[in-house]
This record gives sequence, structure tokens and C-alpha cells, in this order.
Amino acid sequence: MVALDALVACLDDGKPLDDLLQRDRRHNALESRDRALVQTVTAETCRRLGQIDACLKACMKRPLPHKERVARAILRMGAAQLLFLEFAPHAAVSTSVDLARKRVKAHAPLVNAVLRRLGREGAKMIARQDVARLNTPRWLMDGWRRSYGDETARAIAEAHSKRAPLDLTVKSDPVVWASRLDARLLPTGGLRRAAGGGIEGLPGYDTGAWWVQDAAASLPARLLGDVAGKIVLDLCAAPGGKTAQLAAAGAHVTAVDLSERRLARLAENMKRLDLEIATVTGDAVSWRPEAPVDAVLLDAPCSGTGTIRRHPDIAWTKSADDPERLSQLQRRMIDNALACLKPDGVLVYAVCSLQAQEGEGQLEAALGRNPDATLEPVEAAEIGGVAELVDARGCLRTLPCHMAHDGGVDGFYAMRLRRSG
Repeated sequence: MVALDALVACLDDGKPLDDLLQRDRRHNALESRDRALVQTVTAETCRRLGQIDACLKACMKRPLPHKERVARAILRMGAAQLLFLEFAPHAAVSTSVDLARKRVKAHAPLVNAVLRRLGREGAKMIARQDVARLNTPRWLMDGWRRSYGDETARAIAEAHSKRAPLDLTVKSDPVVWASRLDARLLPTGGLRRAAGGGIEGLPGYDTGAWWVQDAAASLPARLLGDVAGKIVLDLCAAPGGKTAQLAAAGAHVTAVDLSERRLARLAENMKRLDLEIATVTGDAVSWRPEAPVDAVLLDAPCSGTGTIRRHPDIAWTKSADDPERLSQLQRRMIDNALACLKPDGVLVYAVCSLQAQEGEGQLEAALGRNPDATLEPVEAAEIGGVAELVDARGCLRTLPCHMAHDGGVDGFYAMRLRRSG
């Protein structure tokens, strides 16, 4: 029931899947194993939605009316279990039919017939599918083609079909913790474990030795250089991975976020990590510190298309209008962040987006609006020597198909600007 309701609200109403599950008391009351199952089924349904819908269409004489949201969601979840999650066929079918009898009784025979046929013919259907095209909305693919070319756009889409691994950032001694956590040490400095399983039982969780953070997400904070003893603002700070990096590196950090709820969670995370920071509830468009600061990290609100492999619902809950709408907000935040700096201070602007309007398009616009700002190019040596992560202008640009031999990374863009003295 929890998975079904979340999927309907996500795919039909456009609500973020993680938010739906985190706020559902029924989900939070489940055992950890059952919560993980709900998350796996809903995420994989979103990840493979285009393929699933193509298979369902082939098995039905006519599509379900648009209003039959619940029946459609039951079929989609059942198909995900049958085709991509390796559930026992009889279990996937019977569970789906039972759910249909409880929620949409008139459609139970249809659910039974369609899923049984998928159990027989689904593997052959999938073998003939164009995975990248089916699972990627046209507006996303077109944008990536314009920005990166056809080959790279397809590689990005194909990378999204794989579940992301578990990446960790450690306070210190990464080699030691790699051994203790049965993890690989990445060239960018973080640790990587296979996806799946809870994190609370892992060594070092209770003592705050590490936190969960994608390898690419850990890079923008490193572009501020040595921050020990410096006064640093982390704007739009929640959930706090970058805040933790800066505090662990010895910075005096003020974490600013518009959401009191998210800021409270950030404070809880810092307590577990035994890191001291200050927090302020404020809007990055207008909030200013009492005195100028040495550095600002602005991880701005964005479309999040760089994190589709971790949050596959983003492909279906965002629209072509979102990047341009958000880019206007980002411009205002960039200008305010630069105004918070001391002379010779540094701003790192970052977004977890693959869309050029939110990344590369912001660079020249920001320099044009702020004549006292200059671009300070990033060197590959600053990010573990991985040259493919630095673009021609000297900005950080990671793509999900980068570091493919290591399991890929999230998509990020970051530029470093210095305010003249």
C-alpha cells in the first residue's frame, strides 16, 4: 500500500518520491528491511518507467483510461518486480493481483492477465528495447545532445539505468576506513561500496567517522582550497554533506538554508559527526552576514537532473520549463553570494544539474553582471587528477558516464569565482 500510494502521487501528481516516503508514517513504521524493499520497488519502477510502459502497451489491447491511476501503478510495480528486480514470477503476480482486489477490484483480472503474459514474454520484449531512449523524456535527451553531443547524451542516459553505489566521505584516514568498510578508495578521495543495505550498522557510523555523499558532490567544497581557520558560508546547505566537509577541514562554517526542517536535520547530522557549525534560517537570494566572509559555497536549488541515477523519479517529475525558471533564481543567488565576500574572497557555485542553463550558461552571465569577479580555473590535481571532470573553461563538469570503470558519478557543475580586492 505504501509503495502504491507513493508511486501514484509521484508519477501522476509530480511529487518527489523521497519526500513522499519520508513523510509517510506507515513507511517510517516499517522494519528497515521492508522500508528498503519499498524504496527499491518504487525507485526501480521510475528508473525503468519507459521500458515498463512499452511492455504494458504491448500486452494490452487498449491503454487504461488516464483516470485509472491506481490500476496503472499496480501494473507498473508488478512489471518492475517481474522484469528488473528478479522477484519470483508467481509472487510478483499474486501480490499485484491481491493489491488490485483491495484497491481496484474491477481491474484485478486485467492485472493478472497482463502480468502473466509479461512473465512469459517480457524478457524477449526487453531484449529488443532501446533502453536509453525509452527511459529518458525527449526534452532531457534533446538538451543533453545540444550540450554534449549524441554519443555522450546516450552514454548519460544509459548510465541512469544502473543503480548508484554507496559513496562515503571520511573525516580522515581514507585508506584505513576503506579496509574497515570493505570499500574502494576512489581517485577523487572518497570511498565506494556496492549499493544496498543499511548504513547504521556499518563501522564508524556511531562515531561519526564518515557521511554519505556522492563522489561528485564532494568536489565543489574542495575547490575552496585550504579553509582551515577561515570564515565560510554554506548557502542552501541542507542536507549538510558539504557543510561537514568544510567543518572537518577546520573552517568556521555558517550553514544557511531556507527550510527550518531541513536545517534541523542538518544540525542532527553535524551532532552525529561531532562537528561544530552555526546555522541560520535564511534565503540565499537576500540573506547577508554581519561582516564579509572569506569564502562562500553556494549549492543552489536546481532541477537535479545530475542525480537521476539516485533519484530516478526526477526524470518524470521535472519539466522542460524547470531549468530556465530555476536559472533565474540561481542568478540572484550568485550575485548575493558574491556580495557576501571580502575582497579577494572566493565563491564556488555548484548545481547537481546536467542542464546548461543552470551550469555553463551561468558563467558568462555572472561575469557580465559582476565586473569585480573573475573566473579562477580548476586544475585536475585539485580533484584527484581526473582530467575528464574539468571542462575547457576550467570549471568542474561531471557526467554520470564519467569514471565509468569505477561505477560512474552524479552530474555536477561548479565554477570558482574570485572577488577582486
